[in-house]
Amino acid sequence: MGDAPLTLTPIPAFDDNYLWLLDNGREALVVDPGDATPVAAALDARGLTLAGILLTHHHGDHVGGVDALRPRLQGPVYGPVHERLPEPVQRLQGGDRVTLLGLQFEVLDLPGHTAGHIAYYAAEVPGDDPLLFCGDTLFSAGCGRLFEGTPAQMHASLQSLAALPSGTRVCCAHEYTLSNLRFAREVDPDNAVLADYAAWCEARRAAGLPTLPARLGTETRINPFLRCAEPALQAAARRHAPLKLPAAPSPVDVFATLREWKNGFR
Repeated sequence: MGDAPLTLTPIPAFDDNYLWLLDNGREALVVDPGDATPVAAALDARGLTLAGILLTHHHGDHVGGVDALRPRLQGPVYGPVHERLPEPVQRLQGGDRVTLLGLQFEVLDLPGHTAGHIAYYAAEVPGDDPLLFCGDTLFSAGCGRLFEGTPAQMHASLQSLAALPSGTRVCCAHEYTLSNLRFAREVDPDNAVLADYAAWCEARRAAGLPTLPARLGTETRINPFLRCAEPALQAAARRHAPLKLPAAPSPVDVFATLREWKNGFR
């Protein structure tokens, strides 16, 4: 493993995407480059070589810039085995491992948002905490919509992420945090940790700064979609859908209710 310090940069794109750039001062990798233009600008500004691209799923705002970046790419494009992606791509699935910038990334299967969604997890990062590039599965205080998967799949995917070390840096692909927090506080109004985190995030956004990466240890305390087995979240789901849920609903049923509730929340 290389010992060069690594710089992690969220590159804004579109309305609310982040294209994550990780570099060692010479080489860089980019995650889910839906737009090539801001990635190319960042590479040029720092004099970086593009050593690899990591793709989590097939949506256009995550893969749309891949082909335009290929002329400067000096390494592989990695992506999920079961998704339609701009070829050529080296295909990966859960349990696979890849090495870029001296970091070993473990591939995690995360069906739910899309059927073949994956994430990349680096447990050992020199001088820093673990890294998780999770695409649109886990957001700060929220989770992705279920376009292709089932509630049971998404709940299982989120629980697998919740089991990672609490210091893990959660690199989500969208700046949805404030809208997610409004919903989370509606569901869990008595959560003091949530209230403090919301105030911090509001100050960050007011200053023009990102709320990401999030910390997994915070998410397990404030994110309703990671806490569907807790009584407070079960009670909130039952209040919202009293005719749908039994007195002791399963965590998957709670998750499905919360996700449906969030879909229509404004």
